[in-house]
Amino acid sequence: MPVFAYRGLSAHGRSVNGVVDADSARSARGKLRGMGIFPTELAEESASRARAIRDLIPTFNRRLPPVEIALISRQLATLLGAGVQLVDALGTLSEQAPRPMVKRILSQVRERVREGASLADALAAHKDTFSDLYVGMVRAGEAAGALEIVLNRLAEYGENQAEFIAKVRGALTYPIIMMCVGAAIMTFLVVYVVPQVATIFQQSQAALPMATQILIGFSTLLTSYWYLLALVVIGIVAGITIGLSTEKGRYFYDRTVLRTPYLGPTVIKIICARFARTLATLLSSGVQLLPALDAVKRVVNNRLLADAIDQSRDSIREGHGMAQTLGQTGLFPALLVEMIRVGERSGELEPMLERVADSYEREVSSALGQMTTVLEPLMTLVMAAGIVFMMLAVLMPIFQLNQLMK
Repeated sequence: MPVFAYRGLSAHGRSVNGVVDADSARSARGKLRGMGIFPTELAEESASRARAIRDLIPTFNRRLPPVEIALISRQLATLLGAGVQLVDALGTLSEQAPRPMVKRILSQVRERVREGASLADALAAHKDTFSDLYVGMVRAGEAAGALEIVLNRLAEYGENQAEFIAKVRGALTYPIIMMCVGAAIMTFLVVYVVPQVATIFQQSQAALPMATQILIGFSTLLTSYWYLLALVVIGIVAGITIGLSTEKGRYFYDRTVLRTPYLGPTVIKIICARFARTLATLLSSGVQLLPALDAVKRVVNNRLLADAIDQSRDSIREGHGMAQTLGQTGLFPALLVEMIRVGERSGELEPMLERVADSYEREVSSALGQMTTVLEPLMTLVMAAGIVFMMLAVLMPIFQLNQLMK
């Protein structure tokens, strides 16, 4: 059914805007009048989006950041807790949304709910914005009559995930910036400075040191055959991309990452923290264990670990414990397996998973801090070594020319 964006006046004279589903513009106007809204502007969604280019500036896709989704969840839970009806709460959030894209999505969700759809079904129509995990938890909350509680838990989950991702990005930002700046400086010296100096050396017809010959050869390669090097780089990137799009390539990549020293254990901890936090949130929201594991499997971005979680589902279905299956794979850390085993025996699986998630998030933050501490001086030494090599390659022939002149 087409979606129409509208601007108009409410029965109280207030300016309102949003979207409405209708078969035609005439039906949309009639539907708005039935809602007590007198439209002043009405356009089909695709047309209005083409005219409102500024709507596309805040984002290039329909995916919202976790922090924004967490904020929407928190606000909706607060309104529902205050006794506001779901349709009115969605309308309030739509009116207060600062971004046009968010306003549009919330308006569409409100319209579907107004027409009789459940909140989960209305959210499921926006798969690029609300994940299957989010929709599944909302569905479980509606079924259990605890939508407010589930929305608060989703908000906490989103805030924790956003904070964790921010820590990871913050730890890696400075080394990446240093690497990019160092590469830019080295490229400028090799491509622009060295060719000018090389011309002077070649005119002298003197025997050049090996370091100078290497530097000049490398500079000539970059300046004369840069398009071939660009094609090689593009080919390598395309090959890697195509390889990762295949099952075998993805499995090979995931296996290599897990076996890489220092990087592998850190990646496992990151994935296990996300796995434990997500599973605990689902179980606390009333989702059964098997559907929860199916949802968690989609959150884990490593095929080997995702397959291990899938095997645990089959094992649980056969009457075995989850800890036993996860332990047999040899991929999950002993701490996670033991905490799950204790949680299964004591009936307190959710608190145990929360503790494991907290523990691994602290360990990851510490590991990333240590990695940053090591990378900073290491990258400085590498940059210094490159600059020293270039200085020697340039200065040594100059000293030789001075000796010949004397």
